[in-house]
Amino acid sequence: MYGRYKDQGLVVMGFPSNQFGNQEPEDEASIKKFVTENFGVSFPMFSKVEVNGLNTHPVYEFLKGGSPQFGAEVEWNFVKFVVDRNGNVVRRFKSPFDRVELETEIEALLGPY
Repeated sequence: MYGRYKDQGLVVMGFPSNQFGNQEPEDEASIKKFVTENFGVSFPMFSKVEVNGLNTHPVYEFLKGGSPQFGAEVEWNFVKFVVDRNGNVVRRFKSPFDRVELETEIEALLGPY
């Protein structure tokens, strides 16, 4: 989706976290290499962060705090938060999610550019 919509304004940001079943124990460089080689990730990957608990990264404080419906803890890797062009958190897709529904949401938000 990133490749298809990035020229229309879609930004995807990846934040690895090792808080879910010890799935990301490697350092950031190793994680980036793995997702690039195995999944063709071309969007920006950031430092490994905590998404829940006392050391929650400020990005996740913002994403979860934008609305009561988003304030719950992140349950598992690959949760998607959709933020509109004005910085409003408008939707949270829990894993697993419906890819068609996510793409429809993105298309509606991107609209005419």
